[in-house]
Amino acid sequence: MTQVWKNDEVIAVTRVQAGPCVVTQVKNKDKDGYLAVQVGYGEKKEKNIAKPQLGHMKKAGVKSRYLREFRCDNVDNLKIGDVIDVNTFEAGNEIDVIGTSIGKGFQGVVKRHGFHGHNSTHGTKDQVRMPGSISAGGVQRVFKGLRMGGRMGGERVTIKNSEIIEVDIENNVLLVKGAVPGARNGFIMITGEGELKIAPQQKTENSKKEEINADEVETVVDVKAEEAKVEEIKN
Repeated sequence: MTQVWKNDEVIAVTRVQAGPCVVTQVKNKDKDGYLAVQVGYGEKKEKNIAKPQLGHMKKAGVKSRYLREFRCDNVDNLKIGDVIDVNTFEAGNEIDVIGTSIGKGFQGVVKRHGFHGHNSTHGTKDQVRMPGSISAGGVQRVFKGLRMGGRMGGERVTIKNSEIIEVDIENNVLLVKGAVPGARNGFIMITGEGELKIAPQQKTENSKKEEINADEVETVVDVKAEEAKVEEIKN
């Protein structure tokens, strides 16, 4: 996290690397029963990706580390290979941030559930942070869902209505007000309302290969044309 100044007010923000993300699949009601878009983010070595996933991402021309699906109201303007970046967002937009909370290991009831604990005097001895009685006297069993000690953190967490303070278009970075779920360098998903904008200037691996192949074809044609001219001159 860091902080930025807005007039005379200092605001705590989190810098989020938001894309670019490439559309790897578009789902519709006719084939899949619902409207959604699947996007890929990051890069991964080909040897570390399973062949089914490689084949799935081949059309988009990417080798993404993460694949995530988002429900959409309209997917008519989306196609495989489209690139989504921070141009979709503007300062002042409200977004929902979804991530995995930091794992804290096995914790007691005081830290995990905020129990008050017992008095530290009058014969309490070593029971200060203990949960106390855990079952009722009549049914003679522990009710399901009772708050007790256990593994804390490492859960899916959603923070709603977070505000975007600033958008860094050059570096594809969002400055989100406050904290976001998860550890540093963790993976989060951002959702919001509004129109999804496509970045036309971005080029995927497939489009780059097509351009290279086109240049090679033109070069070969030019070479053949030069050879033909030389033969005409000789004749």
